[in-house]
Amino acid sequence: MKKFYKKNTDETTKANYRKKSANKRGVSPRDNKKRPPIYKRQDESLNKDEKIRLNRFIANAGVCSRRDADELIKAGEITVDGKVIKEMGFKVYRTDKVKHKGKVLRGEKNVYVLLNKPKDFITTTKDPQNRHTVMQLVSNACDERIFPVGRLDRNTTGLLLFTNDGELASKLMHPSYKVKKIYQVDINKPLKKEDYEQIVNGLELEDGLAKVDDIAIISPDSMSVGIEIHIGKNRIVRRIFEHLGYEVIKLDRVAYSSLTKKDLNRGRWRYLSEKEVINLKHLS
Repeated sequence: MKKFYKKNTDETTKANYRKKSANKRGVSPRDNKKRPPIYKRQDESLNKDEKIRLNRFIANAGVCSRRDADELIKAGEITVDGKVIKEMGFKVYRTDKVKHKGKVLRGEKNVYVLLNKPKDFITTTKDPQNRHTVMQLVSNACDERIFPVGRLDRNTTGLLLFTNDGELASKLMHPSYKVKKIYQVDINKPLKKEDYEQIVNGLELEDGLAKVDDIAIISPDSMSVGIEIHIGKNRIVRRIFEHLGYEVIKLDRVAYSSLTKKDLNRGRWRYLSEKEVINLKHLS
């Protein structure tokens, strides 16, 4: 893990240098408004003259996973051109009018957007208190309705994935797939050896055992720690350190599954490459 963080830091330094050099030359930063790529695996669903399975249409619309879509179909909650459909394997055209609870669904192409989230943005699609949300940061990414996969709390920065691919989102958030997440944690005092050992062995918190996959001290003063974890309990990294009497000054997610922050400045987003999408879909 030490090697990973060193590499990440070097890449960030190079990226900042390139950005400063570009600004001196009057070159604008990389434009985030380029069109999202069309992934080969989606070509079939983009053909209006070819039918696709109804559960896939529903998942592409961002409602839920294909498995959950089957349950909606069984329950009679889906209509196609005004008719209730309960048949498993039923196929539709992209131009068919598919409705769920009276709302028309769009058989959209799948879009995958990776954001380097800054502080003071909450991970929600809407906020009744009119606070800044992460959706504002990706509002110009695409016309499709995308949503965040999982969440980062308001003061946590780093990688956050957005998509309208309900099936992949469900897979990434399900604990059985053990999706890797790596954080850099800055704390208010040096991490003691005995506390380090407690984290390695697992801590018993109010909602059960919290066990990390890997941990490494990454600064000479022992106040910056790298931690790898796959459990998705709420605020789990902060609670681990708070349980031991430390205050988390900064928490940054630097890796999510196979995705890293390379060349992605804070507050900026980019589309995933086709290779990155394939890697996420082939999680075992």
